Amino acid sequence: MNTVKLNNGVEMPMLGYGVFLVSPEECERCVLDAIGVGYRLIDTAQAYYNEEGVGAAISKCGVPRNELFLTTKVWISNAGETNAARSIDESLRKLRTDYIDLLLIHQPFGDYYGTYRAMQQAYRDGKVRAIGLSNFYDARFLDLAENMEIKPAVLQLETHVFFQQHKMRNLIKDYGTQLMAWGPLAQGADGIFTNETLKAIGDKYGKTHAQVALKFLVSEGIIAIPKSTHKERMASNIAIGDFSLSAEDMETIRKMDTGKSKVDFNDPAMAKYLIDYDKNFNPTNK
Repeated sequence: MNTVKLNNGVEMPMLGYGVFLVSPEECERCVLDAIGVGYRLIDTAQAYYNEEGVGAAISKCGVPRNELFLTTKVWISNAGETNAARSIDESLRKLRTDYIDLLLIHQPFGDYYGTYRAMQQAYRDGKVRAIGLSNFYDARFLDLAENMEIKPAVLQLETHVFFQQHKMRNLIKDYGTQLMAWGPLAQGADGIFTNETLKAIGDKYGKTHAQVALKFLVSEGIIAIPKSTHKERMASNIAIGDFSLSAEDMETIRKMDTGKSKVDFNDPAMAKYLIDYDKNFNPTNK
């Protein structure tokens, strides 16, 4: 498994398994399957409501904890220094672990400066090995990175062949911040699994559309966390270590970039949706 060294020296796998929209009921099985086919990076979040399933899986998988890399994220409803600190301890409990490998602020809303201060303290206390951000764009990333002592090790953004994040990649490199792709397969949209360009390239190597798309990201130095609930697809997604894309193929895929995201975090309606998300979607509220 290829790894990348973060700006604090921590080694992180380049390819992992994401559990967004994996139900709490099937999360344990899915994570066990993912670990079974070779994944060592598991990405979850407080707002996915499946941290307990991840924790159950890692306690049963038989892989030593120090060979796994766990990422979770602090949600908006836990923003602020005191609330975030409490929620970090709760995530540790749910994940059945003494430390989190990577902790991110999930969204740039609420008192995220207080949240980041709590994360810095958790880092100093050994509860967290690296900290970073998710869905922070442009000025918000820059403002926080400039004003906090510990620079973000990772920035997780929507990133895929149709939206390659060149602007943000240029911005974050001055801080040694590593880009991590959520939705690395465009969440199945825009015909990614029938795209003729990806098919033509895949046919040269005997690889699928998804494998080519993921190989491109990793080759660009971008961490990717594809999600599937099907073990055979999990295995296929991780089986990209036995081929390399040519320089010509890389350039061809770079030209697929539309520069358009699927989620606009500057949209007030989206902000309201995210702020209200916990009360509307938390299974414990139903």
